[in-house]
Amino acid sequence: MIRVTALTSGQYVPSARFRIRQHIHSLRDMGIYVREYIPIVNRYALLPGILRNVKHNYVLPLYAFWGIAKVAVCVPGIISSWNAQVTWLERSLLPGYLTLEPLLKKPLVFDVDDSIWLSRPFGRSATIQIAKHADTIIAGNKYLADWLTRWARDIRIVPTAVDTDRFRPTDPSTKSTNKFFTIGWTGTASNLVFLYDIEESLTRFVQNHKYTFLMVVSDAMPAFRKFPSDKMKYIPWTPGCEAKAIRQMDVGLMPLPDNKWTKGKCSFKMLQYMASAIPVIVSPVGMNTEVLSMGNVGLSAATPGKWYEALDEIFHHPKWHMEWGKTGREVVKRHFSSKVVSAQLGSIFQDLT
Repeated sequence: MIRVTALTSGQYVPSARFRIRQHIHSLRDMGIYVREYIPIVNRYALLPGILRNVKHNYVLPLYAFWGIAKVAVCVPGIISSWNAQVTWLERSLLPGYLTLEPLLKKPLVFDVDDSIWLSRPFGRSATIQIAKHADTIIAGNKYLADWLTRWARDIRIVPTAVDTDRFRPTDPSTKSTNKFFTIGWTGTASNLVFLYDIEESLTRFVQNHKYTFLMVVSDAMPAFRKFPSDKMKYIPWTPGCEAKAIRQMDVGLMPLPDNKWTKGKCSFKMLQYMASAIPVIVSPVGMNTEVLSMGNVGLSAATPGKWYEALDEIFHHPKWHMEWGKTGREVVKRHFSSKVVSAQLGSIFQDLT
């Protein structure tokens, strides 16, 4: 049996859940035992609310203490790595900094699913140093791999996987017969800004189409400026509700601006929709374009006018919903399912031992 120590970012951090935790059971079936160390303080957690209101001269010491606390809770995982055969590090121990990563036992697998070198204040230098220290880098897409390859001994492109047993189409026998057209978006609160970018198009569409509404699944209520509140359904995100909520959608959205950060995105929400046999409308940015090229799974939209047109096309052609949804699920099952990706990861760990 191959023993692996995995250090992740937090209990509900998507990269921890979907790039590491969901593979633990499948890897065990391959003889690879992964012990995950989840920090009690999320690496991306802000200062507790009461501490954000302290006097100005105490702010910097508090932030320093908070950063030290986040690193300190990783120490048990670092110690455990010395009793394992492989160490699996999801991103860095503290975003934007190089801290105790050089103390991790090798061989080290550095798992990167975002443009983390853009994190302030020292993300670039920290990412480069960790990449140099790693024996293998797992990059979530080609854009990330191309950036990291200059400092990598070995680099593999491994996508973020979708559990196609959880994210699955609605059973036709239980499908609702209501006449409403549901536009869907799911994501963390920090990514709601991308949805706001197409608010104008969404507002115009629901105002011009009577039986339509927007479903938002997130850990925070969206704060639209103009979108009509009676046309929106907000579902508070929980691990148990996300797959069920997506199955209620008629089309799934993934808007993104085109910049260095978003080019590193791994198209995960797009893949969740597709696994659920939902057609997609996405910005043609980074990996989104690659996935769109794999089959007729939906439409791309780069301008407010194009977003409106894409919604209108899918609304008026319900047959596309079924055809594109079916194709999308097949693409995910062939290339992005947790079963396929677990096998890729298992091969990497076997190569290192």
